[in-house]
Amino acid sequence: MSWGGPGFVIAIIAISTFGWLASTWIRAKHGYPIENEWTGTTEKPDAGAARKIELLTSENERLTGQISRLEERIAVLERIATDPAERTARAIDALR
Repeated sequence: MSWGGPGFVIAIIAISTFGWLASTWIRAKHGYPIENEWTGTTEKPDAGAARKIELLTSENERLTGQISRLEERIAVLERIATDPAERTARAIDALR
């Protein structure tokens, strides 16, 4: 076997290409970013991203409503705590 012959060069190129293909396949299979020498890396697209955004948006709306209700309750408690007792007693009697 000639170390400088065309068969040896083709074998090295084939082994390198097979190694690169195997490495890329394993990385893609396990969700690692795939490297590309021209454009950098390619991330695996997140299939559930739209669903996560929808869930977070609905949770954000729910929590915003809850905060506004708590702010109203705190305002009432502050008014009760700072008003004179006589005015508070009159307001309670007016509700009866």
